[in-house]
Amino acid sequence: MRKPSKCLIGMAAAAMTTTLVVSPTQAASDAIKVGTFLAVTGPASFLGDPELKTLQLYIDEVNAQGGVDGRPVELIHYDTGGNAKKAVSFAKRLIKNDKVDVIVGGSTSGSTLAAMPEISKSGVPFISLAGSVKIIDPVDKWTFKTPHTDRMAAAKVFDDMRKRGISKVALISGDGGFGKSGRAQSLALASEYGIEIVADESYGSKDTDMTTQLTKIRATGAEAILNFGFGSGPAIVTKNIRQLGIELPVYQSHGVASKKYIELAGDAAEGVRLPAAALLVADKLDDGDAQKPVLISYKTNYESKHGPVSTFGGHAYDGLKIALEAIDRADSTDKERVRSEIEATQGFVGTGGIFNMSQNDHLGLDQNAFRMLEIRNGDWVLVD
Repeated sequence: MRKPSKCLIGMAAAAMTTTLVVSPTQAASDAIKVGTFLAVTGPASFLGDPELKTLQLYIDEVNAQGGVDGRPVELIHYDTGGNAKKAVSFAKRLIKNDKVDVIVGGSTSGSTLAAMPEISKSGVPFISLAGSVKIIDPVDKWTFKTPHTDRMAAAKVFDDMRKRGISKVALISGDGGFGKSGRAQSLALASEYGIEIVADESYGSKDTDMTTQLTKIRATGAEAILNFGFGSGPAIVTKNIRQLGIELPVYQSHGVASKKYIELAGDAAEGVRLPAAALLVADKLDDGDAQKPVLISYKTNYESKHGPVSTFGGHAYDGLKIALEAIDRADSTDKERVRSEIEATQGFVGTGGIFNMSQNDHLGLDQNAFRMLEIRNGDWVLVD
């Protein structure tokens, strides 16, 4: 019989950048080692920064409560700066030098996909914090993830468009791993929702103006614009759309599900719709919503130390909780046993939804985990 989990509720603060130091009264060799590689600096820092702060916050809390089965938890972190090659190097270091028990990290799809072969070969349980469906489809024995996939995002957007009577869509996407995967999923799913993609444009991560692509889009007869990307690119696209006087409905992906996007896009973000985790509208949910207590607790804890919450930090919360609860149930850090318990996660209420994993599903979320949001007056409004 599987033992019920008894760890991981509450919060505390920490502000370190590499390894959380465990109590001197506890032997370091007894520590549960959680490794992570995140984009804390660089263009994807809006992902990695809240992820690292979240991991530090809750590992500090777990240790304050006595650890997991009396064992302290140690966080070992390396900053990739968003560089996929560094992600591979750091993954190797975590596995071979630091000898971590589990890895919770990988801010971007590119870094996750690059590191996956090395991690899988080494047989270390890995919970990614990145969006691409390619991370879990096809299923890799050792790899799991907590964010909703780009396929789910495209489906949620197209379903909303269909409800609004939109059938002709212009697609514009970033040229990174997440943007490329989101583009591919959008193209593959469009016809299922009666959507015709009438334009297919892209931009680079360092581009500062997309008016050329958007001018082409304006001439296509599109009824809406969908952008798949993250970082500053989507905000630039949004501002350029308004600067050109294009008044079409604009959709973004969950890659911009943080206040940072609203800050960067400014007034141009008004009316933009996107699928996102319920965390962004936690206080607007019905009291009977199963996620609401978890969301309010995480939001309160995080914001008391670090300011506005983002869904990206929430993904780290989910990944860490799932990993440590699996170790708790396994009564061991044996990697196969821990991997098996992660795969057996059922009914876990997290910030991203209610997770039910299986041998064939290493995410464990369905379409209901996504909420459709609209930006109004600089804030999130729940529209579905």
